[in-house]
Amino acid sequence: MCPTTKRPCAGARYRANRRSLAIFPPEVFMSATISPLAPKKYPKMPDIEGVRIATAEAGIKYKNRTDLLTMVFDAGTTVAGVFTRSKCPSAPVDFCRQNLAQGKARVLVVNSGNANAFTGNKGRASTAMTGEAAAKAAGCTPDEVFLASTGVIGEPLDAGKFSHLLAGLVKAGRPDLWTEAAKAIMTTDTYPKLATATVKLGDADVTINGIAKGAGMIAPDMATMLSFIATDAPIATPVLQDLLSRGTAKTFNAVTVDSDTSTSDTLLMFATGTAGRRGAPDITNAGDARLGAFRRALGKVLKALALQVVRDGEGARKQVEVTVTGAKSARSAKRIALSIANSPLVKTAVAGEDANWGRVVMAVGKAGEPADRDLLSIWFGDIRLAHQGERDAAYSEEATSAYMKRDEIRIRADIGIGRGKATVWTCDLTKEYVAINGDYRS
Repeated sequence: MCPTTKRPCAGARYRANRRSLAIFPPEVFMSATISPLAPKKYPKMPDIEGVRIATAEAGIKYKNRTDLLTMVFDAGTTVAGVFTRSKCPSAPVDFCRQNLAQGKARVLVVNSGNANAFTGNKGRASTAMTGEAAAKAAGCTPDEVFLASTGVIGEPLDAGKFSHLLAGLVKAGRPDLWTEAAKAIMTTDTYPKLATATVKLGDADVTINGIAKGAGMIAPDMATMLSFIATDAPIATPVLQDLLSRGTAKTFNAVTVDSDTSTSDTLLMFATGTAGRRGAPDITNAGDARLGAFRRALGKVLKALALQVVRDGEGARKQVEVTVTGAKSARSAKRIALSIANSPLVKTAVAGEDANWGRVVMAVGKAGEPADRDLLSIWFGDIRLAHQGERDAAYSEEATSAYMKRDEIRIRADIGIGRGKATVWTCDLTKEYVAINGDYRS
């Protein structure tokens, strides 16, 4: 029975030790207040041949909601990944890095509520136990298993709470549970994050589906919190890795909520190759011209997911796009843009709908990148506030204040010394962010 409606739940049902694979309604998974920036509707996620999904309520931390996800892949599925550059990575990140070398995947296991980070030998034992149980359930070797965990840092993860569920999850997997998958990996997220695209590869249609989770501790240095992408395109492992690594630069590596990089950041992409049966060509070279449309579609999926993370930033009420032009180089432009986007003073000004462009000047100046005060210009939207080292003569406080009331704000700074350009995305910083993180472990 659904715990909210008291009626039978839709979709697959499975019971193991009184835990259920029930598909619960959205309100069970989301916080009481859904972000005002949440999507008005969610995409219809098509099936991807060779991918089967199941979720379960394991009770790792949360009650009356799913917190365990499995994705099972057909034999021959290739895999690529990017991970946190934190010097204190989680045990699952180490596990995935080790397995990524052989380039094949059969099963993914993700839990929410516990990050299994900074857990020492206990963390390694937990990943080993989970990997062995998942491999046995899927009929594969442990090096074809990939793991991810999200939640509280520093608390041992008891794999015994859920490893016995994996055999039933693998058996019960279905191709149409993408939304349920996105819900199961949520922590402080207020809505599930999904994106999809269908594109031609040769003469065949191939699909790219993706899910993500993340709302706080977001300043990726690789990808973002947790995100999982799957496609039916027949793409060799080295090519898949090239596509994913390049695709993160202007998407997941260009978003920030609070300047904090997680110990657990994991982005994995799986290619089942099943579209090859419909005539899609095998792609074994990253320079293959037939990859053009696929590469662009993947970029759109990654960007859509990354922006959904920003729009669900803890306590967020506004999305902020920061563009820096005229910098010495693209790298310099990105560093300046991140300095602006990560500034608590800029972010609180946006939250208060205060057109305090002086804080943007501050953030440019502190970035440590080449800049010239007397060449700097600043825009909020299409309104130029500062020019050539002083307030713009045509500046209108009334017009700018009206602009700041929007839920999507654009800030641009032109450094005036070169051709470097970069765009990053962030959100405002509100009292709710402090409230959420002040009692996160309560």
